[in-house]
Amino acid sequence: MIKSMTAFARRELNTPHGVLSWELRSVNHRFLDVSLRMPEEFRAVETTVRSRIAEVLRRGKIDGGLRFHPVATSETELSLNDSLVKLLLAANDKIEGLMENPARPKAMDILRWPGVLEVRETDLEEIQQTVVALFDKALAELVAQRQREGADIQALMVQRRDELGEQVTTVRACLPEILAAQRKRLGDRVAEFRAELDESRLEQEVAYIAQKIDVQEELDRIDVHLAEVGRVLEQDGPVGRRLDFLMQELNREANTLGSKSVDTRSTRASVEMKVVIEQMREQIQNIE
Repeated sequence: MIKSMTAFARRELNTPHGVLSWELRSVNHRFLDVSLRMPEEFRAVETTVRSRIAEVLRRGKIDGGLRFHPVATSETELSLNDSLVKLLLAANDKIEGLMENPARPKAMDILRWPGVLEVRETDLEEIQQTVVALFDKALAELVAQRQREGADIQALMVQRRDELGEQVTTVRACLPEILAAQRKRLGDRVAEFRAELDESRLEQEVAYIAQKIDVQEELDRIDVHLAEVGRVLEQDGPVGRRLDFLMQELNREANTLGSKSVDTRSTRASVEMKVVIEQMREQIQNIE
Protein backbone atom coordinates (compact mmCIF):
# COMPACT_ATOMS: atom_id res chain seq x y z
CA MET A 1 0.00 0.00 0.00
CA ILE A 2 1.29 3.43 -0.91
CA LYS A 3 1.83 6.12 1.72
CA SER A 4 1.27 9.84 1.56
CA MET A 5 4.03 12.15 2.74
CA THR A 6 1.56 14.55 4.39
CA ALA A 7 0.52 13.85 7.97
CA PHE A 8 0.41 15.21 11.54
CA ALA A 9 0.58 13.48 14.92
CA ARG A 10 0.59 14.63 18.53
CA ARG A 11 1.03 12.67 21.74
CA GLU A 12 1.02 13.98 25.32
CA LEU A 13 1.73 12.26 28.61
CA ASN A 14 1.54 13.35 32.26
CA THR A 15 4.44 11.91 34.25
CA PRO A 16 5.48 12.35 37.89
CA HIS A 17 8.20 14.68 36.63
CA GLY A 18 6.03 16.83 34.37
CA VAL A 19 4.12 16.90 31.08
CA LEU A 20 5.76 15.55 27.93
CA SER A 21 4.37 16.18 24.45
CA TRP A 22 5.57 15.23 20.97
CA GLU A 23 4.38 16.87 17.75
CA LEU A 24 5.32 15.43 14.35
CA ARG A 25 4.61 17.03 10.98
CA SER A 26 5.34 15.48 7.60
CA VAL A 27 5.21 17.10 4.15
CA ASN A 28 6.44 16.06 0.72
CA HIS A 29 10.14 16.11 -0.07
CA ARG A 30 12.40 14.36 -2.57
CA PHE A 31 14.36 12.66 0.21
CA LEU A 32 14.02 11.99 3.94
CA ASP A 33 14.79 15.25 5.77
CA VAL A 34 14.41 15.18 9.56
CA SER A 35 14.45 18.28 11.78
CA LEU A 36 14.06 17.90 15.56
CA ARG A 37 13.57 20.45 18.30
CA MET A 38 13.89 19.35 21.92
CA PRO A 39 15.18 20.57 25.29
CA GLU A 40 18.91 20.16 25.75
CA GLU A 41 18.51 17.68 28.60
CA PHE A 42 16.89 15.25 26.16
CA ARG A 43 19.42 15.56 23.33
CA ALA A 44 20.82 12.17 24.34
CA VAL A 45 17.81 10.46 22.74
CA GLU A 46 18.02 12.33 19.42
CA THR A 47 20.04 9.61 17.70
CA THR A 48 17.54 6.98 18.80
CA VAL A 49 14.62 9.08 17.58
CA ARG A 50 16.22 9.67 14.18
CA SER A 51 16.92 5.97 13.73
CA ARG A 52 13.29 5.13 14.57
CA ILE A 53 12.13 7.52 11.86
CA ALA A 54 14.52 6.08 9.27
CA GLU A 55 13.25 2.57 10.01
CA VAL A 56 9.69 3.34 8.88
CA LEU A 57 9.92 6.36 6.55
CA ARG A 58 11.86 6.78 3.31
CA ARG A 59 10.80 10.17 1.96
CA GLY A 60 9.34 13.40 3.31
CA LYS A 61 10.35 16.39 5.37
CA ILE A 62 9.74 15.52 9.02
CA ASP A 63 9.53 18.27 11.66
CA GLY A 64 9.47 16.95 15.21
CA GLY A 65 9.13 18.92 18.42
CA LEU A 66 9.37 17.78 22.05
CA ARG A 67 8.05 19.91 24.91
CA PHE A 68 8.57 19.30 28.60
CA HIS A 69 6.75 21.21 31.33
CA PRO A 70 8.21 20.08 34.69
CA VAL A 71 6.06 20.17 37.81
CA ALA A 72 7.27 22.32 40.68
CA THR A 73 8.29 19.42 42.91
CA SER A 74 9.82 17.20 40.25
CA GLU A 75 12.72 19.30 39.13
CA THR A 76 14.77 18.93 42.33
CA GLU A 77 14.25 17.49 45.81
CA LEU A 78 16.05 18.66 48.99
CA SER A 79 17.17 16.19 51.62
CA LEU A 80 18.74 17.03 55.02
CA ASN A 81 21.95 15.19 55.90
CA ASP A 82 21.10 14.39 59.52
CA SER A 83 24.43 12.76 60.30
CA LEU A 84 26.41 15.76 59.14
CA VAL A 85 24.16 18.13 61.10
CA LYS A 86 24.78 16.15 64.30
CA LEU A 87 28.52 16.20 63.72
CA LEU A 88 28.42 19.96 63.14
CA LEU A 89 26.40 20.56 66.32
CA ALA A 90 28.75 18.35 68.36
CA ALA A 91 31.74 20.23 67.00
CA ASN A 92 29.99 23.51 67.75
CA ASP A 93 29.37 22.45 71.37
CA LYS A 94 33.03 21.54 71.78
CA ILE A 95 34.13 24.88 70.37
CA GLU A 96 31.69 26.74 72.63
CA GLY A 97 33.27 25.01 75.63
CA LEU A 98 36.54 26.71 74.75
CA MET A 99 34.96 30.14 74.35
CA GLU A 100 33.94 32.62 77.09
CA ASN A 101 30.85 34.08 75.46
CA PRO A 102 29.93 31.85 72.56
CA ALA A 103 27.07 32.74 70.23
CA ARG A 104 24.75 29.96 69.26
CA PRO A 105 24.81 29.26 65.52
CA LYS A 106 21.69 30.01 63.55
CA ALA A 107 19.92 27.28 61.62
CA MET A 108 20.60 28.99 58.28
CA ASP A 109 24.32 29.02 59.09
CA ILE A 110 24.24 25.28 59.43
CA LEU A 111 22.17 24.87 56.26
CA ARG A 112 24.80 26.80 54.31
CA TRP A 113 27.43 24.27 55.28
CA PRO A 114 28.46 22.18 52.26
CA GLY A 115 26.76 18.79 52.28
CA VAL A 116 24.06 19.59 54.84
CA LEU A 117 21.43 19.92 52.12
CA GLU A 118 21.54 17.16 49.53
CA VAL A 119 19.99 17.96 46.16
CA ARG A 120 18.62 14.93 44.34
CA GLU A 121 18.31 15.66 40.63
CA THR A 122 15.52 14.24 38.53
CA ASP A 123 16.32 10.79 37.11
CA LEU A 124 16.93 11.84 33.48
CA GLU A 125 17.49 8.28 32.31
CA GLU A 126 14.01 7.29 33.41
CA ILE A 127 12.46 10.33 31.68
CA GLN A 128 14.45 9.72 28.51
CA GLN A 129 13.01 6.21 28.28
CA THR A 130 9.55 7.70 28.64
CA VAL A 131 10.36 10.28 25.93
CA VAL A 132 11.34 7.53 23.47
CA ALA A 133 8.27 5.43 24.30
CA LEU A 134 6.00 8.44 23.78
CA PHE A 135 7.77 9.23 20.51
CA ASP A 136 7.14 5.69 19.26
CA LYS A 137 3.41 6.23 19.77
CA ALA A 138 3.49 9.58 17.96
CA LEU A 139 5.47 8.06 15.09
CA ALA A 140 3.03 5.15 14.81
CA GLU A 141 0.18 7.66 14.62
CA LEU A 142 2.01 9.61 11.92
CA VAL A 143 2.63 6.47 9.85
CA ALA A 144 -1.00 5.40 10.22
CA GLN A 145 -2.19 8.78 8.97
CA ARG A 146 0.22 8.62 6.01
CA GLN A 147 -1.18 5.19 5.18
CA ARG A 148 -4.81 6.37 5.38
CA GLU A 149 -4.14 9.35 3.14
CA GLY A 150 -2.10 7.10 0.85
CA ALA A 151 -5.08 4.78 0.48
CA ASP A 152 -7.24 7.75 -0.58
CA ILE A 153 -4.63 8.84 -3.12
CA GLN A 154 -4.35 5.28 -4.42
CA ALA A 155 -8.11 5.15 -5.02
CA LEU A 156 -7.91 8.43 -6.97
CA MET A 157 -4.95 7.15 -8.98
CA VAL A 158 -6.80 3.97 -9.92
CA GLN A 159 -9.80 6.04 -10.99
CA ARG A 160 -7.63 8.33 -13.15
CA ARG A 161 -5.82 5.34 -14.64
CA ASP A 162 -9.16 3.82 -15.65
CA GLU A 163 -10.14 7.13 -17.25
CA LEU A 164 -6.98 7.01 -19.36
CA GLY A 165 -7.77 3.45 -20.33
CA GLU A 166 -11.24 4.53 -21.48
CA GLN A 167 -9.70 7.20 -23.71
CA VAL A 168 -7.40 4.60 -25.26
CA THR A 169 -10.37 2.32 -25.89
CA THR A 170 -12.28 5.16 -27.54
CA VAL A 171 -9.42 6.04 -29.90
CA ARG A 172 -8.70 2.41 -30.75
CA ALA A 173 -12.36 1.78 -31.58
CA CYS A 174 -12.56 4.65 -34.05
CA LEU A 175 -9.04 4.23 -35.44
CA PRO A 176 -10.04 2.09 -38.49
CA GLU A 177 -12.68 4.65 -39.41
CA ILE A 178 -10.19 7.51 -39.02
CA LEU A 179 -7.60 5.78 -41.21
CA ALA A 180 -10.18 4.91 -43.87
CA ALA A 181 -11.46 8.48 -43.97
CA GLN A 182 -7.93 9.81 -44.25
CA ARG A 183 -7.12 7.44 -47.07
CA LYS A 184 -10.23 8.57 -48.92
CA ARG A 185 -9.39 12.21 -48.32
CA LEU A 186 -5.90 11.75 -49.69
CA GLY A 187 -7.21 9.79 -52.64
CA ASP A 188 -9.71 12.51 -53.51
CA ARG A 189 -7.06 15.21 -53.34
CA VAL A 190 -4.69 13.47 -55.72
CA ALA A 191 -7.34 12.07 -58.05
CA GLU A 192 -6.98 14.99 -60.45
CA PHE A 193 -3.25 14.27 -60.70
CA ARG A 194 -3.60 10.52 -61.09
CA ALA A 195 -3.05 10.65 -64.85
CA GLU A 196 0.24 12.44 -64.39
CA LEU A 197 1.57 10.28 -61.53
CA ASP A 198 2.93 6.80 -61.41
CA GLU A 199 0.27 4.54 -59.85
CA SER A 200 2.71 2.52 -57.76
CA ARG A 201 4.43 5.66 -56.55
CA LEU A 202 1.08 7.12 -55.54
CA GLU A 203 0.20 4.04 -53.52
CA GLN A 204 3.55 4.20 -51.76
CA GLU A 205 2.98 7.81 -50.79
CA VAL A 206 -0.52 7.09 -49.52
CA ALA A 207 0.78 4.13 -47.50
CA TYR A 208 3.58 6.29 -46.07
CA ILE A 209 1.15 9.01 -44.97
CA ALA A 210 -1.19 6.43 -43.47
CA GLN A 211 1.73 5.01 -41.50
CA LYS A 212 2.64 8.45 -40.17
CA ILE A 213 -0.86 9.04 -38.83
CA ASP A 214 -1.24 5.54 -37.41
CA VAL A 215 -1.22 5.81 -33.58
CA GLN A 216 -1.67 2.11 -32.81
CA GLU A 217 1.89 1.89 -31.45
CA GLU A 218 1.32 4.85 -29.13
CA LEU A 219 -1.92 3.32 -27.86
CA ASP A 220 -0.15 0.02 -27.17
CA ARG A 221 2.59 1.79 -25.18
CA ILE A 222 -0.01 3.70 -23.17
CA ASP A 223 -1.66 0.38 -22.30
CA VAL A 224 1.70 -0.99 -21.13
CA HIS A 225 2.37 2.08 -18.98
CA LEU A 226 -1.12 1.94 -17.45
CA ALA A 227 -0.62 -1.71 -16.55
CA GLU A 228 2.68 -0.78 -14.88
CA VAL A 229 0.96 2.02 -12.94
CA GLY A 230 -1.51 -0.53 -11.60
CA ARG A 231 1.30 -2.90 -10.61
CA VAL A 232 3.31 -0.18 -8.86
CA LEU A 233 0.27 1.02 -6.91
CA GLU A 234 0.02 -2.42 -5.30
CA GLN A 235 3.66 -2.48 -4.18
CA ASP A 236 4.86 -1.88 -0.64
CA GLY A 237 7.50 0.73 0.01
CA PRO A 238 8.31 4.03 -1.70
CA VAL A 239 6.85 4.25 -5.22
CA GLY A 240 6.51 8.00 -5.81
CA ARG A 241 9.54 8.37 -8.05
CA ARG A 242 8.60 5.37 -10.16
CA LEU A 243 5.08 6.71 -10.65
CA ASP A 244 6.42 10.14 -11.55
CA PHE A 245 8.59 8.56 -14.25
CA LEU A 246 5.57 6.68 -15.63
CA MET A 247 3.62 9.94 -15.80
CA GLN A 248 6.40 11.43 -17.93
CA GLU A 249 6.18 8.46 -20.31
CA LEU A 250 2.38 8.65 -20.49
CA ASN A 251 2.52 12.37 -21.19
CA ARG A 252 5.03 11.77 -24.00
CA GLU A 253 2.73 9.22 -25.68
CA ALA A 254 -0.29 11.51 -25.25
CA ASN A 255 1.63 14.34 -26.93
CA THR A 256 2.59 12.08 -29.82
CA LEU A 257 -1.03 10.99 -30.16
CA GLY A 258 -2.06 14.63 -30.44
CA SER A 259 0.66 15.51 -32.94
CA LYS A 260 -0.36 12.62 -35.21
CA SER A 261 -4.03 13.34 -34.92
CA VAL A 262 -6.03 14.00 -38.10
CA ASP A 263 -9.43 13.66 -36.43
CA THR A 264 -11.18 15.67 -33.73
CA ARG A 265 -11.90 12.51 -31.76
CA SER A 266 -8.25 11.55 -31.32
CA THR A 267 -7.33 15.20 -30.70
CA ARG A 268 -9.95 15.43 -27.97
CA ALA A 269 -8.73 12.16 -26.46
CA SER A 270 -5.15 13.45 -26.42
CA VAL A 271 -6.19 16.61 -24.58
CA GLU A 272 -8.27 14.67 -22.04
CA MET A 273 -5.37 12.30 -21.43
CA LYS A 274 -2.97 15.13 -20.71
CA VAL A 275 -5.43 16.69 -18.28
CA VAL A 276 -5.83 13.42 -16.38
CA ILE A 277 -2.08 12.75 -16.41
CA GLU A 278 -1.42 16.18 -14.90
CA GLN A 279 -3.99 15.45 -12.17
CA MET A 280 -2.19 12.21 -11.42
CA ARG A 281 1.20 13.95 -11.30
CA GLU A 282 -0.13 16.42 -8.74
CA GLN A 283 -1.26 13.55 -6.52
CA ILE A 284 2.04 11.72 -6.97
CA GLN A 285 3.94 14.66 -5.47
CA ASN A 286 2.53 13.60 -2.08
CA ILE A 287 3.32 9.90 -2.44
CA GLU A 288 6.31 8.49 -0.58
